[in-house]
Amino acid sequence: MLDTTQQSFTVDVIEASRQAPVLVDFWAPWCGPCRTLSPVLAAAEAEHKGRLKVVKLNVDENQELAARFGVRSIPYVVAFVDGQAVDSFVGVLPAEALRQFISRLLPDPAEIERRKAQHLLAGGDTSGAARALRAAVAIDPQRDAARLDLTQLLLEHSADDGRLDEAAENLAGVSAAGKLEPRWIALNTQLESQRRAAELPDAEVLLAHIAANPADLQARLDLANQHIARRNFEPALEQLLAIVERDRNFRDDIGRRTMLSVFDLAAEQAPLVSSFRRRLAALLNR
Repeated sequence: MLDTTQQSFTVDVIEASRQAPVLVDFWAPWCGPCRTLSPVLAAAEAEHKGRLKVVKLNVDENQELAARFGVRSIPYVVAFVDGQAVDSFVGVLPAEALRQFISRLLPDPAEIERRKAQHLLAGGDTSGAARALRAAVAIDPQRDAARLDLTQLLLEHSADDGRLDEAAENLAGVSAAGKLEPRWIALNTQLESQRRAAELPDAEVLLAHIAANPADLQARLDLANQHIARRNFEPALEQLLAIVERDRNFRDDIGRRTMLSVFDLAAEQAPLVSSFRRRLAALLNR
């Protein structure tokens, strides 16, 4: 177990809890029950082999932190997950109660792999992230979030046929309820766009068709799909908006429906999405 202080609390507890749950044991040397609880918590930390961290904080030496977390009686244990205090208990819990307390905090193995993938992807290791997400799906095939994360990674970082087939397989494995979610719809749009892109004329050819006949809505849709496949969302949205403006009924309102999917795909480009949402709303309400 690690001893923390006011100065190291952020690193030892807040940041560490983004990787695994952290139990903070508020204690003092004069506290008898604290001496009883301490080895029990140490044993729990060892048992979980890195899936759980226990940190001790001496309340006499860190009174400001003790006051911040409302410590009135010790031992007092506060659980942190993802940088937030999420649960606590006072005193010495019976062994079974402590196991249940800890079990509520621990992510299951599939979620551990999914979090590992997020960490690897943030560090630029796309191959490692893909392996972790495949492991998450293998552990729990019903984990929609892991399937969608893997699909997004495959679509954003590779366009070869094998990866597209794997992305399609993961999308197909999402639950019926998950397939109604905007993220699934958006990823399915991107998948179909990437599949079509190889079969479509070059963008220059499509632009020439549109220049010759601005009412060629299929050319506009094909060009939008080319842009979506390359994640060039602004020109894709321009073409889709033009389709909506010219014919809402074209292919069952595909212009508007595809725009909504692109909004989800481009969620990180908030100003772009906001601008086109306003333009679409103005067009539909005029």
